[in-house]
Amino acid sequence: MPNLASLLQKHLSTPDKILYRQWEEERWQDYSAGAIAALAARWQAAFRRVGLARGERIALALRNSTHWVAIDQAALGFGLVVVPLYPNDNAENIAWCLTDSGTRLFVTESERQAQGLVAVLADPPIVVCLNGEPPAPIIAVRDWLPDADLPFEIRPADPGQLATLVYTSGTTGRPKGVMLSHENILDNVSAVLEIIRLNPDDALLSILPLAHMFERTCGYYCPLSAGVKVTYSRSLNLLADDLASQQPTLLIGVPRIFERFLLRIEQKLANAPFKSALVKLTVLLGWRCFENRAYFPERLLYRLLRQHIAPPILKRLGGRLRLAVVGGAPIEHRVSHFFIGLGLSLIQGYGLTETSPVVSANPPDDNIPDSVGLPLSGVTVRLNEKNELLVRSPGVMQGYWNNPAATAEVLLEDGWLNTGDLAEIAAGRIYIRGRTKDILVLSNGEKLSPQDAEIAILDDPLFEQAMLVGEGRPYPILLAVSVERMEKTLLRHANAQLAHLPRYQKVRRVIACPEPWTMENGLLTTTQKVKRDAVCERYRLAIEQAYRER
Repeated sequence: MPNLASLLQKHLSTPDKILYRQWEEERWQDYSAGAIAALAARWQAAFRRVGLARGERIALALRNSTHWVAIDQAALGFGLVVVPLYPNDNAENIAWCLTDSGTRLFVTESERQAQGLVAVLADPPIVVCLNGEPPAPIIAVRDWLPDADLPFEIRPADPGQLATLVYTSGTTGRPKGVMLSHENILDNVSAVLEIIRLNPDDALLSILPLAHMFERTCGYYCPLSAGVKVTYSRSLNLLADDLASQQPTLLIGVPRIFERFLLRIEQKLANAPFKSALVKLTVLLGWRCFENRAYFPERLLYRLLRQHIAPPILKRLGGRLRLAVVGGAPIEHRVSHFFIGLGLSLIQGYGLTETSPVVSANPPDDNIPDSVGLPLSGVTVRLNEKNELLVRSPGVMQGYWNNPAATAEVLLEDGWLNTGDLAEIAAGRIYIRGRTKDILVLSNGEKLSPQDAEIAILDDPLFEQAMLVGEGRPYPILLAVSVERMEKTLLRHANAQLAHLPRYQKVRRVIACPEPWTMENGLLTTTQKVKRDAVCERYRLAIEQAYRER
């Protein structure tokens, strides 16, 4: 059975082929297939020296880099199990994952993080630090890696051999370690590449962390399989500069990235009413053309406007972008309408860590943005009696590590996985309608999916973040992050966005939150999902007061 490390091995017949680029020593540095394999071989030599055996776990808490790729390929080729962790996660969460997985080797970027973990773990693993001058027992990478010029080794993978444990972000409770095999991921890579055709001259700018399974499969394994060069962005703060200088043809991101771009564009247009009107007209006509509803004069006008209006705006994304892929969360309608209206091919997909991760995607030439697309090749979907989406595919996980009870809750008979997402299936396409656990049941018995309302509300640029509460209450209340602080204004704007929904879904009060919800303040997961329970607890007194005052 193929090993995931074969994705790198197949490029070694052309070892000078450039596969990666990253910023180091104040310049962009290119890395060839041969250079990555050589670095991976040095890591394998270090694995041999400490006696790591097939099936043992090594954990990475690193920023996206060639070291991440080399260590991953080295471990996979050697038969080890990779445990990717977020470098900016808190020490308690990382320590729990290391202990739960039984990690033998932990590679971190930060000397401070390494020292903190060694201090709190009763039986710490071997810890290697890429930067700084760490004190013993932490090992600096220069002392860890041998200089020997050794071949890159790839051991055949047994059927079902575990490749990785990916800990879910955990909006509630402890993270669960998703067990994925070489076969799970390779099948998903093959199916994704049937929908998203990559060209040898494509260039991808990597933005999302490689600990995120969406980025790992679509932004790492898929480009590596196709031989597409990947450039690692320096940071989100420098993303605009990196887009301008690297001019990618492919971009993979969560909706928040595109929302921020649109917000900056809207802010710039706020003081230019004539130009703003031209942009809105271009987007309107472009959307009508996209939906094949434009008359001939409209199509002619759109071509003329697009030549002058679209390039300066799309240049903010580098100017060469031919395809943007969005996943991880639903994208606001106004965001997809704006970029598609300007002529950018922007497609949405859907998946879970438990499915390696992609379940469905919109083909670029058959795109319906409100859906999450068609199931990939080999993927079967259906709905149960609660309208929860069930998935069966070669990419479905083996289960949760050391957690048979949680596994039994989602892995059903005949290999079906219960995603926990509410969905509709129409003409073969999947439409996600919310999470089963997030459904609010009002005191009058009415049920509502807060996600539908939140997506609608976020289509108004006044709102930066939004979350509905109301379980067991007579009506929903909105928690919102906005530059606007007046409740009456927020209430009017929110309910204008909810005009198409039943009356019982209208909000009666809005609580304006004084600060954004972030990972640092514990209100977002590492994958930028809102921790609903944490937000409710943070604003519990304000929520109680709002219901009392009505």
